[in-house]
Amino acid sequence: MKFSIGGSLKLAFRPWVEGLENIPAEGPAILASNHLSFSDSFFLPAVLDRKVTFIAKAEYFTSPGVKGKLTAAFFKGVGQLPVDRSGARGAGEAAIKSGIEVIERGELFGIYPEGTRSPDGRLYRGKPGGLARVALATGAPVIPVAMIDTEKIQPPGKVVPKLMRPGIRIGKPLDFSRYQGMDGDRFILRSVTDEVMYEIMKLSGQEYVDIYATAAKRQIADAEKAEKAEKTEKAKAEKAEKAEAEKADRAEQGEKNE
Repeated sequence: MKFSIGGSLKLAFRPWVEGLENIPAEGPAILASNHLSFSDSFFLPAVLDRKVTFIAKAEYFTSPGVKGKLTAAFFKGVGQLPVDRSGARGAGEAAIKSGIEVIERGELFGIYPEGTRSPDGRLYRGKPGGLARVALATGAPVIPVAMIDTEKIQPPGKVVPKLMRPGIRIGKPLDFSRYQGMDGDRFILRSVTDEVMYEIMKLSGQEYVDIYATAAKRQIADAEKAEKAEKTEKAKAEKAEKAEAEKADRAEQGEKNE
């Protein structure tokens, strides 16, 4: 199914790729990518000759009905691996365990260090958990990847994608074997993650924001909530002002009639 889906995506969207030679022909590697769109996990595997396994929410594989079965089949076909994310810490540990297993099989493991999609197209701080811990536990090279313009093809909330050419830039492998076995040191984890994010920033050309994307999403949601509340209060005030004006007009008209 991977080849049929990949072929269809390449035919329809004609993604351009730079640095394909940086993907090893065999052996394990970690592909660390920025995350702009739901479709990122499909376009990257589509341009590679090798299978790459990403982590996906378990709900994508367990939804009921015909639509749920089709969704599950699609995700399995493109190499997605279900992980239960019902508990934040448990989800992180499950993702790390799954990543290590993929690497130990000599395969490619794909991960988004930001942890979630960018809410505005900028690059956010990488989380020092999954990526660094899998890299240091296995010694596998980390290959930075930049997805280009995928957020324009399928913005969050949009079901039907826009036909346009996305881009993929693949950087040179990063070797962190000097830190192998130090995956319990949070300073080392942060250093490794920041180095990878710097390379992704250079490849993508994105503006870097030194906060987590999850925090940015909360800020955006809070701002939207405040704006909505402000509009509601303004509408109430205008309604009350209009009612007072009408009341005054009626009173004035009554005085004239007398």
